[in-house]
Amino acid sequence: MPSLDSLRLPLAAMVLCVAHAVLGFAVGCRVPRVIATPIVAVVDWVAVAFTSAVLPYWPRHVSGQFGSIGFGEVPSLVAAGVPVLLAGGVAAGLMILWLPYGWRALRVAVAAAVAVGGVFGAYRTAADWPATPPLTAGNVAMKCAGSAPRMCVPEFNARHLPQVQRDTAKALRVLRDAGATSAQPRLITDGYVDGRLQKPSTDTVWRMMLTRQVPRGDAVYQVVVQSLHFRCKQVDVRTAHSAWLWAAMRTGQEKAYQMRREQEGLDPTALQVEKQVRADVTQVLAQPQAEQTEWIRKTLDTCEAKTS
Repeated sequence: MPSLDSLRLPLAAMVLCVAHAVLGFAVGCRVPRVIATPIVAVVDWVAVAFTSAVLPYWPRHVSGQFGSIGFGEVPSLVAAGVPVLLAGGVAAGLMILWLPYGWRALRVAVAAAVAVGGVFGAYRTAADWPATPPLTAGNVAMKCAGSAPRMCVPEFNARHLPQVQRDTAKALRVLRDAGATSAQPRLITDGYVDGRLQKPSTDTVWRMMLTRQVPRGDAVYQVVVQSLHFRCKQVDVRTAHSAWLWAAMRTGQEKAYQMRREQEGLDPTALQVEKQVRADVTQVLAQPQAEQTEWIRKTLDTCEAKTS
């Protein structure tokens, strides 16, 4: 069933269509309809479409040009109401003129006040908005599963969720036992639903891009990478890939690691680095657990690039 959030734009569009139709009807009352219909249709369309190419930004907002709407994003009630206020104010003013009651001069005054009030109110509301109007994010039906960590993804990915949650909990447990991380997130949720209003992760709540990763099969690997914290901002490729491959092989995510490398592109230089990385990790995995723990801690602490 559609939610109120999903109906916000369609309902606003319906009201806008009625308001623009009233404007066209008013013109058609004074101009022959065979002329008015095509002229008003073209002029109205051009006037609205052209607002996206002008500065400042308020003309596009008051005309109903919302631009791109991201996944989980919905214009706020104010953003959806501003074009309705402008077009609706003008339409209401025109309809007041058609009332067969009262003095004509009074109707003209009231109609002008309503129309000007709608136009000015819409302008004042949207005058300071940037290119993107006020949006609400996270308007997506979510499903959650498990605990320690609890994982939440959009509802259409729910069938993959139980297995992903179990594999994630197991991978984090393996890495903690290996001394690679101390991370114990309470919740891991899909940050893709936040649209452009991204919220930062915390120690207990991780917001990650999982919408495509869950059905693709590398969501757990994403969590594995997130759990490994290098102590410096700049880490050379060989060091980083060695840590990620070691963690992937310890947690059964080697296939996801390889898929990520292939997505990045394996040119001759990258292939040579990956060959060195695999040799390093194979040597480390042959060592006792205590030495592997010492190696991963030292790798995550290093800030110097290794020589190839």
